[in-house]
Order: sequence, then C-alpha cells, then structure tokens
Amino acid sequence: MAGKLNLDKLDLQIIHEMMEDAGISYADLGKKLFVSGGTIHVRIKKLQEQGVVKGTRLHVDLKQLGYDITAFVGIYLEKSSLYDQVAEDLRKIPEIIRINYTTGNYSMFLEVVARDINQLRNVLHDQLQKIKGIERTETLISLSESLNRNVQVAL
Repeated sequence: MAGKLNLDKLDLQIIHEMMEDAGISYADLGKKLFVSGGTIHVRIKKLQEQGVVKGTRLHVDLKQLGYDITAFVGIYLEKSSLYDQVAEDLRKIPEIIRINYTTGNYSMFLEVVARDINQLRNVLHDQLQKIKGIERTETLISLSESLNRNVQVAL
C-alpha cells in the first residue's frame, strides 16, 4: 500500500501551474514560483514517482482535425462482474477516448469521437454490439461542449 503523500505548498503550486500550461519550461516555471528550474525538475520527478503526475497531454481541437461527432454511450452489462473483460475489449476501439465504471442506470459510460455519423454507427453497431457481456447501449450525441477544464487544486 502506498504511503501518505507529503506534498507541500510548492508541490501544489507546481501542479496548479502545470495544469494550466503543461508546456511551460522548468526555467520559466521556476522564475514564476521564485525557485530554480532544477528545483522544479526535481519536484516534477518526485511527483511522477509518487504517481501524482502521470505525464503531460497536448490539448487538440479534434473538430479542426475533422472529428465532428462526440457521443456518450451508456452501457448496460449482462453482469457487473464482466466489467474488466468488457473494458479490455473496449480499449481496443480507438474512437473510444474515455471509459468509466459508474453507478446509476449504466454499468459503464463511454466517450466516443468520430469523424462523422457513419464512423459512429460503425463503432456502435459493428464493434460495441459484438462485445460479449454488453446487454444494450444508449447513445447521446453532444451538440456542443461549453466547458472542459481541470479541477482547481487547492493551494
């Protein structure tokens, strides 16, 4: 079992700033937080080793790349014990970008991106419906996204 994290104010400031702009250089971040770039490097490495920081991500406007459809799919499993196997099968479908195990009506909730309605239909009909353990699905198509942000880390 992992030990309790020992994060100080500088660690939290680094996390906060990196969540806002993961591309900032260690030197520039150090200047902003009044420490050396080397200190930032050491702290980031420590946060990675602790599993707090799990890499950085490039935020891409998928619509600019031709992905015009975002859909959310609620999945009803035949049995909840099938979750791990179904999740493993779902990971093989590249259009699925998020999988959550949920409470409520659905056993699982997915986010799917597709270039067009035909690609979405292929994912839903030709791929999802063939996975053993999925009883049925419900699909919601997103008309627009009004908010997508990181949680604000308390400093």
